[in-house]
Amino acid sequence: MGAQVHGTQEFNKAKRAEIKFSDEAMNTVNIIISRYPQGKQKSALLPVLHVAQAEFGGWLSPEVMDYVAEILKIKPIEVFEVASFYTMYNLKPVGKCVLEVCQTSSCWLNGAEDIVKYIEKKLNIKVGETTKDGMFTLKVAECLGSCGTAPMLQCGASFHENLTYQKVDTIIDEYKTSNKLRSYTDLDYKNTL
Repeated sequence: MGAQVHGTQEFNKAKRAEIKFSDEAMNTVNIIISRYPQGKQKSALLPVLHVAQAEFGGWLSPEVMDYVAEILKIKPIEVFEVASFYTMYNLKPVGKCVLEVCQTSSCWLNGAEDIVKYIEKKLNIKVGETTKDGMFTLKVAECLGSCGTAPMLQCGASFHENLTYQKVDTIIDEYKTSNKLRSYTDLDYKNTL
């Protein structure tokens, strides 16, 4: 497996040998795969990537993507193509809390751009960057499907709507206090099922 399969990241065989789901995560992956007909396990790729991202530190390294490919009996490039297409998958290390601010029409018209600038100033980072303490990464996202409650941001599986600067302060303070990884699966994998 070369870097050409995983963008610019090098593949490390020794690291790959160490990658293994916990028993709980593997059980969840098996449940997900069992929903699809024999030979169609590739259909489980999106939810399995969510489990992998939650299990392995909030991002998908080349070694993790290779592991997922092996489990689903598909080519590693097929995993990379999907993981690199969707913004919900991280291909580099991110903070424990990835704040994704919606930037499409309703949110933009209701002040999302100002919310992004406020978060950048509050956390002393720009979009795409992670705080020095590794707690927060700021991203912008296309429509997150909450137009009636714009502006909004998503952090893992949690939606935060009707944002104001005060609400942003509260959200950031709560996440910082809890100091835990937030993922699309809430780490208990229930949202994946």
